[in-house]
Amino acid sequence: MKQQLPVKKNDQLQVTIEDLTHEGAGVAKVDGYTLFVPKALPGETVDIKVVKTNKGYGFARLLEIKEASEHRAEPPCPIYHQCGGCQIQHLSYEAQLISKQKQVKDVLERIGGLKEVTLHPTLGMENPWRYRNKAQVPVGEEGGLVIAGFYQERSHRIIDMDECLIQHEENDQIIRVVKKIANKHGIRGYDEEKHRGTLRHVVARKGKVTNEVMVVLVTRGQELSNKKAIIDEIVAEVPNVKSIVQNINTKRTNVIFGDETIVLWGDEYIHDYIGDIKFAISARSFYQVNPEQTKVLYDQALKYADLTGEETVIDAYCGIGTISLFLAQRAKHVYGVEIVPDAIADAKRNAELNGFTNVDFAVGEAEKVMPWWYAQGVRADVVVVDPPRKGCDEELLETILSMKPKRVVYVSCNPATLARDLKILEAGGYETKEVQPVDMFPHSTHVECVARLELV
Repeated sequence: MKQQLPVKKNDQLQVTIEDLTHEGAGVAKVDGYTLFVPKALPGETVDIKVVKTNKGYGFARLLEIKEASEHRAEPPCPIYHQCGGCQIQHLSYEAQLISKQKQVKDVLERIGGLKEVTLHPTLGMENPWRYRNKAQVPVGEEGGLVIAGFYQERSHRIIDMDECLIQHEENDQIIRVVKKIANKHGIRGYDEEKHRGTLRHVVARKGKVTNEVMVVLVTRGQELSNKKAIIDEIVAEVPNVKSIVQNINTKRTNVIFGDETIVLWGDEYIHDYIGDIKFAISARSFYQVNPEQTKVLYDQALKYADLTGEETVIDAYCGIGTISLFLAQRAKHVYGVEIVPDAIADAKRNAELNGFTNVDFAVGEAEKVMPWWYAQGVRADVVVVDPPRKGCDEELLETILSMKPKRVVYVSCNPATLARDLKILEAGGYETKEVQPVDMFPHSTHVECVARLELV
């Protein structure tokens, strides 16, 4: 017999919001049945309309707020309710930081079984706007004109945009300039369904400290008509531009970049600093998008590594060497490993740029390279991991447990996989001493963490 749910599709009802999901939706209960309500906040009484029901939970649309939360804020962004880029602009910034700490606490307890671990308040920004140093926006067409912006939430419809309040102002200006120039010269925007048109994405990068600017035009093929005029006009209209690059992506894919990159004008790299360390950034380099909070994050990792100048450190998932070089300021020697060859080439270049001689970088899977280093006599006192969202490879965790470094510093962009991996390390003889959340992406639900583990 089919289970009778307490609500059905199109029901309209009044509920009290009890919690907030990790995606930023309000949580309401109707006779024990969970409803997720986007844009609703804990403590609010709201009128909703049920739009979908599953066996264990459903989704509803917010119709009207009857009693608003004291933490509700008016989103300053004019396209906030259409764009899917920020999820929680309607929540005050102070409450965002508390919510992110709670998000980390919930998964540490539920997934990691870590109820006693010291969890610090989230480190936020003094000014949580205009922090992003890189904009990468899809390009399309509407009414015969080129448009560029972010995708509407849960769709591939582009919301045309002239400014984004979490982007640096100069990145906004670059997007506006490129749209204007493309329309002037008849450059067609990309049609994803038909795989037609020329301009697929515009990527703008800015060095926060150096003010150097890079413009990347991602095209469907090599052809870019009126190339010289386009370059001249970008140079004339974009202050501080140091590099104009064309990236060619011929594939039917959601991946932004293709394999071929051509420098059209200026340099292959722009530069920026995190703290005292200088980085060369190419079109496809991974470089943190919030440099101010990146320094906060890396300072925390350095603090937890507790280096005296005598330690050997391994940095797994080292990328372009950002954390490795921070660690090299205080370590005897740092070994960095990363699976992406281009990233390791950038890491070596960045070490040279800063005059570091106590760093070695290797291309490969950390779980294979680390045992090889161990066989060569490398004994790590500290291992630092900064994995992608899926967390550490299980083999890597086993490698750490067999190598037994005194300390492990875990930098995470996903609290759920952090909790899972901490549980494994704890079972293998480590104790999680403290976890520090850091707000790298204000007004979104994402939160980064640094955890300190000691060998017991």
